[in-house]
Order: sequence, then C-alpha cells, then structure tokens
Amino acid sequence: MKRIFILGIGVLIIACSKKSPKPPEAAVLSFPLENSECTTGVSLNTTTSQVEFRWLEANHADTYELRVTNILTGISVTNAPTAALSARLPLLKGVPYQWRVTARNAETQESAVSEDWYFYNAGVQTTYAPFPAEILEPSSGTSVVRDLNNQITLSWFGADVDSDIQSFEVYLDTVQDPQLLVASPSVFITDVQADVAIDTVYYWRVVTIDREGNTSDSGTYSFRVIR
Repeated sequence: MKRIFILGIGVLIIACSKKSPKPPEAAVLSFPLENSECTTGVSLNTTTSQVEFRWLEANHADTYELRVTNILTGISVTNAPTAALSARLPLLKGVPYQWRVTARNAETQESAVSEDWYFYNAGVQTTYAPFPAEILEPSSGTSVVRDLNNQITLSWFGADVDSDIQSFEVYLDTVQDPQLLVASPSVFITDVQADVAIDTVYYWRVVTIDREGNTSDSGTYSFRVIR
C-alpha cells in the first residue's frame, strides 16, 4: 500500500510540473514600410504587381497568417498559414492597402496580432490621397468621462505618402453616420475638444484633406459618455 501511495505522488508531481504552452507574441512588421509607397513589386500586367511582405520572427510562434485589405473596397485577402517570415500577393497598382500578421502556436488557441501598417502599391499616379486617419481616442466602443468643462478630447493620427496633408475635418454626432462638422483643424493639430452630454452614445470620424484636394475618411467610431 505504501509503495502505491508513493507512486501516486510521483505521478502527481510529474503532472503538475508540466509547463503550459506559452502564447505567441506579436510579429514585428518589416516591409512594405509603414505609410510608404511600395515601388519594389514585380509587375504582372498593366494593373497588377506582386508584392512581397516581410516580418520578424515572433517568440513562441510557429505559423503566421498575412491579411491584406484594399482600403478603397474594404476587401481583404488572407494567405494560408506559413512558417516562413514572408509571403507574396498580387495587388492592384495605385491602390492603398492595410496589412497585418497574426502569429499562432499549434499548442495553444491564443494568437497575437501585429500592428496595422498602411502603404500604397505603386502605380502611375503623381499624387496620392492621404491614408485614412488613425483614430486614437476615444477608440471605438469605449466609455469616457467628461472634464470639468463637460468636454472630451478627440485625437487621431494622419499620414500621407506625399507629405502634403493640409487639414482635417472632424465630424461628431449622435447618429451612426455623423455629418455634423465640429472642427476643421490644420495639419499641425490632431486633437480637439468637443462638448458632450452625459449617458449618450456618440459617433465620430475624421476626413483628411491634402493640398491637391484628395481626401480620405477614417471610418466611423463610437463611444459612450458615462458621466
């Protein structure tokens, strides 16, 4: 009986000492560079070129999944999971894209998503529309608290291949398609104060305008004012 008891303790110790698999860390993107014009793609025809995407190895990851989204259409393409640190996709020329990489580990269901990077696939254009503004705060779906003036701060980040952003238009409203213009700051201002009411859901978006008159829309984000 004593021998069986000791054996049982040994099995229990071995079972408890087995380490749980570590979840993967997010991959660091490498190329195409963020907010750039990709000029190194291999031309396939007059409208399409093949672009190579590269990223750095992520800790505890054994496969990677590349997702590339056409910003103009919202259509995404995802490649099959790969153990390589690069992948190639045919893309339309002269079109802005967003891309990210998801790192996975076969021993756990957890995954890690990289940052989102934007780029233009080089075409024949001499001028490019700005990239959609990146909404910083409030991010979509969050709850916020007003300051002593019953205001909150709306902040964003803008980028453009041509570096010729002229101004922004900030729209804020209580309807899902905000058309109420609350601010028109210059390129040097990327946050504004806005009056808000308590216990109300707001929707907001930012339109970026460059000196050539090209524009881009951030898309609509929502937040709730809780007090």
